Amino acid sequence: MNELVLIGFGEAYASIETAWSLRDAGFRVAAFARKREQPAMRRVRGVEVHEVAAPEEGVEQTLDDLRALIRSLEPAALMPLDDASVLLARTLEDEVTIAGPTGERVAYALDKALQVEAAREAGLLVPPTKIVESAGELHVDEYPAFVKPARALYEVDGRLTRPTGKVVADEAELERASQEEWHPPLLVQPLLKGIGEGVFGVVTGNGAGALSAHRRVRMLNPQGSASSACESIPVDPELVAPLERFLGSIRWSGLFMVELLRDAEGRAWFMELNGRAWGSMALARRRGFEYPAWAVRLALDPGFAPTPPADPPDIVARHLGMELAHLAFVIRGPQSKALESWPKLWPTVRAMARPSRRNRFYNWRRSEPGVFVADTWSFVRFFARRALRSEQ
Repeated sequence: MNELVLIGFGEAYASIETAWSLRDAGFRVAAFARKREQPAMRRVRGVEVHEVAAPEEGVEQTLDDLRALIRSLEPAALMPLDDASVLLARTLEDEVTIAGPTGERVAYALDKALQVEAAREAGLLVPPTKIVESAGELHVDEYPAFVKPARALYEVDGRLTRPTGKVVADEAELERASQEEWHPPLLVQPLLKGIGEGVFGVVTGNGAGALSAHRRVRMLNPQGSASSACESIPVDPELVAPLERFLGSIRWSGLFMVELLRDAEGRAWFMELNGRAWGSMALARRRGFEYPAWAVRLALDPGFAPTPPADPPDIVARHLGMELAHLAFVIRGPQSKALESWPKLWPTVRAMARPSRRNRFYNWRRSEPGVFVADTWSFVRFFARRALRSEQ
């Protein structure tokens, strides 16, 4: 096996672990990244990073650059690693094998309104959800609530934009939120309290398999975001059947992550489907679940079926840069009165400093320590710059 796999964007949280997974499986790897970015992917041995125009500046130019790159490299497959690349890859399906969502599955990968309806019909618990077609129609029946874009990203005037959701505690906070630049449709849901969980796997011709799960220990932003630390947990057997119905109803194929919220009563609420590599890929890989490599093999050979590890270890995976950013969010404090259970500083510091044999780090490899250093530095620098811009 010596096929070339093109992955991107190189700035995606999962890019480094994905490159290592593919390389370890015998693939050659190339990556594409936005111009003027300096992703830590550049430090991964044997991976050449190619610059393309940022889709946030012009989708058509990005597609032209990707088409030229595909013609030049002739990869066996293209693996999208974030929502922007999933959307772009939909246009490239006739030019290269896509190791990710294709056809109608792209819509389900990027549209939460479609996801929650399919999840509800499959028997998963879904928060009461109202779909709003404009910010002017925003109305909340019960506070606190969460207002978020229905789609992962939007194309506006030929450019991709990715708005974020807002927690609102009352009419005053809702009024402030309605003044922001939104792109319909929007989802309004009650703000549920609980701990985030994820169920991961690969859907082949035999259905969903190689399942694993994790629980969030800390989030980058305590309001809700990617995990800065997570721990492995057993897959809840009561979730398997409805998850299989959900994935079957949308004719899913390839890797997936279903994000859930476990409340104080032990109920698991469906939050969203991620149809591409996820940020906490390090945890799965340290346990022997090589989801990126399996997804590419499945795309190239529809008869492929992964062999999951027989006795995966119980571990905690942490991203050092995200952990540092998490501390900054804790210090800043909540941005809504609804976020009453905001983490306290010193308990957070003590928890993060506590040593454990279970601990592993994202993007750490003994033979390539420079990757870990570059990734931590680039992440901290990115958030420092964003914080400075927000204060100007």
